[in-house]
This record gives sequence, structure tokens and C-alpha cells, in this order.
Amino acid sequence: MFAKEVYISRRKELKKNVKPGVIVFTGNGDTPMNYTDNTYLFRQDSTFLYYFGLDFPGLTAIIDIDEDKEIIFGYDFTMADIIWMGPQDTLKEKAAEAGIFLTDETSAFEAYLKQASQAGRAIHYLPQYRLENKVRLAKTLEMDIDYIDKNISNALMKAVIKQRSLKEVNEIKEIEKAIDITYEMHTYAMKNTKPGMIESERSGMVEGISLAHGSRLSFPVIFSIHGETLHNHYHTNIMESGRLVVHDAGAETSMHYAGDITRTFAVSGTFSNRQKEIYEVVLKTQLTAIEALKPGILFKDVHLLAAETIAGGLKELGIMKGNIKEAVSEGAHALFFPHGLGHMMGLDVHDMEGLDENYVGYDETVQRSKQFGLAYLRLAKELKPNYVITVEPGIYFIPQLIEQWKKEEKHGNFINYDALENYLDFGGVRIEDDILITESSHRILGKPIPKTIDEIESIM
Repeated sequence: MFAKEVYISRRKELKKNVKPGVIVFTGNGDTPMNYTDNTYLFRQDSTFLYYFGLDFPGLTAIIDIDEDKEIIFGYDFTMADIIWMGPQDTLKEKAAEAGIFLTDETSAFEAYLKQASQAGRAIHYLPQYRLENKVRLAKTLEMDIDYIDKNISNALMKAVIKQRSLKEVNEIKEIEKAIDITYEMHTYAMKNTKPGMIESERSGMVEGISLAHGSRLSFPVIFSIHGETLHNHYHTNIMESGRLVVHDAGAETSMHYAGDITRTFAVSGTFSNRQKEIYEVVLKTQLTAIEALKPGILFKDVHLLAAETIAGGLKELGIMKGNIKEAVSEGAHALFFPHGLGHMMGLDVHDMEGLDENYVGYDETVQRSKQFGLAYLRLAKELKPNYVITVEPGIYFIPQLIEQWKKEEKHGNFINYDALENYLDFGGVRIEDDILITESSHRILGKPIPKTIDEIESIM
């Protein structure tokens, strides 16, 4: 945990922006894998962590704005628990570490909230992604469960997003810790990948590096010779010479701050000329996009700059043709770059994705596009100092998508489908770094991970 003053200050700021009523924070519980006592690895709710820092199951918290009360509800371990889990601090002692001095039993939460609701007071809660929390709120508020999502507090959601978007100095340090572990994960993979290995031989070791640091993964490892599948968690392919590996992985620190880095490298340790050509387009695109980052610009505009750079590079290789700005405006580039340039990052690898992305990444001035590819852009709004974001352009040759577009004669004035016949077995390339927006510019976070072709081939 951070010092208790951090959490006290965060809650104080929140109370200024949400009035009146009672704010509810549903912490997470243990989730059984196959029977009650055999659970998945526990992960606390990120917003609960942000305001209270308490990282164990069975907690709920309220901030009663009207009565100026902050209460943690939970339970104290019995002797039966201690036999299996060891001695534990009391709930009151743990809550005090977050600057909370009122605690009560779990059952008291329902009574408190029900009384507030029946008195007609405003009840503020965030979107619920755990079914058990939805059921609990519905029962307590005497509401049909289908209405839980319809009664989310927009005021609370906007206030939380506003706070969590701006990273504090201590948060940036934690993110850099995560990226430094991620550095080890990526450099290990580069140094130890050889033709003939199964992907899982390396993806498993990559995960082990994170665990050995007392950390965990911020998301399941992507390590695949089929990089044309954007989120490929299948790890049983044999890695053959002549193939590229897309390795997208990140550590999450013990305080749950994330790293998220992607590198692409040749299985053999040496890029072919064809691989070099595509890789250099993606690298140029990433460097161009990063260089453009600063406060006050729309990230959507940086995404479009990246799209034009990709399209221009592919035109030089004879894969695209025609007017590049028109091609991007009409979405022809999305055959090769079908996702957004990046996203917020922090306590969640896609930060605050459990809340409404249309508030996290968009606002009144920037609305989500319906165009294929651009619609997947998670962050489009104006950048501000202390945002932490990813920049991750890519080029992918997806045979099924190419076949569909060719059959539909889609964007034939911008795409050279004949040239694409030579790339159907290529796979994909993605390059990603994590960036802090500073007062006037930007800073790439963490240790530099080999990224140029010379650097990658040298370390391999």
C-alpha cells in the first residue's frame, strides 16, 4: 500500500465531485475454479484499490457524503481460518492503514445501504462486472438485477475516471517497476527463442519471470508465430525458422500497476528482407506517433497520423496505392491495421475498462467512429499531463479478412490485391511502448527494450 494519506486525499477529492448520497465500492471476493475452496488467484477491484488500497477478499466500503462517514465492511478471521491461513491483523487494523477508522461486519453493509435507499437517498455505484456483486446490490436495493446496469451513477463514474486518469508520482514509479520486470520478460524471450521450440516453452518461462519477482501478469501472455491474430493466447505452435514471433506481455506489480510491451522478432534471430521491410514500416510508424505526443492534442489525430504512415509505407512496397490521405479517410488501411493505436494504462492494463470506455477514452468533443478499425480506438480524446498511455501500431496480414475484402472488391483503388498473394503467410508485426504525457511533451517509461532490427538481432 501507499501511505494512508494518499488514500485519504483521493477520497477527499472524490467527495468534492459526487454529491449528495452514499457511494458504494464493491470489493471482489474469491472465485471458485472447480469447487469452493479451490479458487482462482485473487485480484482486487482496481477502483477499490485506488481509494482504499486493501488487497484481500470479502470487503465492501461506503463513503456516506451526507453524514461524512467512511466505513469498511468485512470480517475477522476465526481460529479455523487462522489454522489454514496463519495469523491476521484485525479488520480495524487493516482499515486504519487506509485511514479508515469505522469498520463493521459484512452483514451490516446490507442493512446500512437498504436504510439509505429506503430513505430516498442517492446511491452511487460503478458498473459491476462480477455477477455476485450485481446480485448482492440488486437484493439489497430491492431492485431487479436487470436494472442494476441502468442505475449506474454517471456522476461517480466521471469523477473516478477524472481522478484515475491523472497518474500521481508514486503511481508512475509503480508502473515503471512493472515495465522493468517486463523488460526482463522480453529480453529473456529474445535471447532464448530457437527454431524447433514450442511457443509454450517460452511463454511459460516469461510468465515465470513475473511470478519470480513476486509479481503477476497484467494480462495473459501473447506469444505467437501467428501474430496476425491480434490477441493470440494459443501457445502450442512449433516455432520454425522463417517465422516472426509477436510477443505482447506485461508484468503487474504487487500493488497491481501494469506494464504492457510488445516486441516482434524473427524465430531464427535474423530478419529476412521481406520481414525487414514490413518491420521498418511499423517501427517508423511507432516512432512518428510517439514523437507527436504532447498535451493538448487529440490521440485520435495521432492514430490517424500512424495510419497514414503505415499506408504510405505499404504504398512504397507496392501493397497499397492511390492517395494516402483518401485511403485512410475511407478506412482502406484497416485491412492491415485494424485496431486502435493505444489505450490508457495504470491499475488496469486497459485502464478503467471496467468503467464506460466512452467516458474513459472519449468525451463531448470526440465521439467514437463507426468505421471498421477506427471504431476499435480505445482512446481518442485530448491528451493531458500525467496520462500514461500505450502506443502500439501494427501491420497484419489476415488471410480471411484479405479474402473477404478481395471478394467484395473493397477499396480496390487503394489495395493491390495481387501483391498481397505474397504475404498471406507473413503473420504480423506489432511494436508497443508505454508513454507518460508530461507538462510539455512525453517520456517513454521503463528501461529501453531492444526495438531496432540491429538491437534485436544483436541480443538474439
